[in-house]
Amino acid sequence: MLFRQLFDPESSTYTYLLADEETREAVIIDSVLEQVDRDLGLIEELGLKLVHALDTHVHADHVTGSSLLRERTGCTTVVSERAGVTCADRLVKEGDRIRFGGHELEVLETPGHTNGCSSFVTGDRRMVFTGDALLVRGTGRTDFQQGDARQLYRSITGKLFRLPDATLVYPGHDYKGRTATSIGEEKRHNPRLGAGKPEEAFVEIMSNLGLPYPKKIDVALPANLRCGSTSVSAGAPISTNWAPVEISAGGIPEVSPVWVNQHRTQARLVDVRERNEFEGDLGRVAGSELVPLDALPMSAAEWDRSRPLVLICRSGGRSGKAALQLLSMGFGAVASMRGGMIAWNDQRLPAERGVTHA
Repeated sequence: MLFRQLFDPESSTYTYLLADEETREAVIIDSVLEQVDRDLGLIEELGLKLVHALDTHVHADHVTGSSLLRERTGCTTVVSERAGVTCADRLVKEGDRIRFGGHELEVLETPGHTNGCSSFVTGDRRMVFTGDALLVRGTGRTDFQQGDARQLYRSITGKLFRLPDATLVYPGHDYKGRTATSIGEEKRHNPRLGAGKPEEAFVEIMSNLGLPYPKKIDVALPANLRCGSTSVSAGAPISTNWAPVEISAGGIPEVSPVWVNQHRTQARLVDVRERNEFEGDLGRVAGSELVPLDALPMSAAEWDRSRPLVLICRSGGRSGKAALQLLSMGFGAVASMRGGMIAWNDQRLPAERGVTHA
């Protein structure tokens, strides 16, 4: 497999290019908008075809180049379904695989720095791209953007540290000139959670870092919720008089699972997952109907646009994308159920389970 590690000096961000040497299909991880010309030049020189642009999370310190890469190459943009980035072509979750030629990257959900953090591990377990979850002798910060120190500790010790010790770790950043580490090294030497350091000690360390506010966050976050696009679509008017609708940072109208449970008859409940998920372990909201995301535009064309609609999925990513699709079709009273069925179960709300008779 062809591998290149690239660097943006302004944000100290690493971008990774991987490719199948036979088919020439390539993926890029954590691109930086200002470096797109450099990256595309290298891709052209090496005779590669970019098929996927991946982001490990919604970055706060730089604007992703994924939207521009998609515009110039036709590649597919990929991000966690929990990131709130509804413009991405593919929203991924734990266990999903991103294929390029004869190679693949497996998705590991590693939240804690942000809700939507993912790490990507190669099929042979030789390399893992950890974004801002696990760094060289450090970790991502947890003091903003849905950060949660306990969740990050469990992501690293419960998932990343279970990879082979020889697995090479390629982080999203480094500020001291280090390019990589290994799982074994970090298990032994990471000062924040290595050598068996307990969760409480990690939480204490993270709560006292005293780091400065990221200087580009006010520009980067809104842009990255639009896949790095600097243009803003006005969108359709959003009705908020039918429910306690809140608008997320990505412009998605949302209602809480508790409200949905208490007002099931006041809106049409549409679950946009696949059937195996609808009938799976997370269960479904009683009274909800299954309309997979790919089938939504055709099905919704015949729906009553005056009736409120609540969209449901696993974690809120696909339902947020569905809400924006319906708004573009002229539906006004639309909302995504915040946090999806994961949040529904976390709040111990009643769920139906088992096979349905469609």
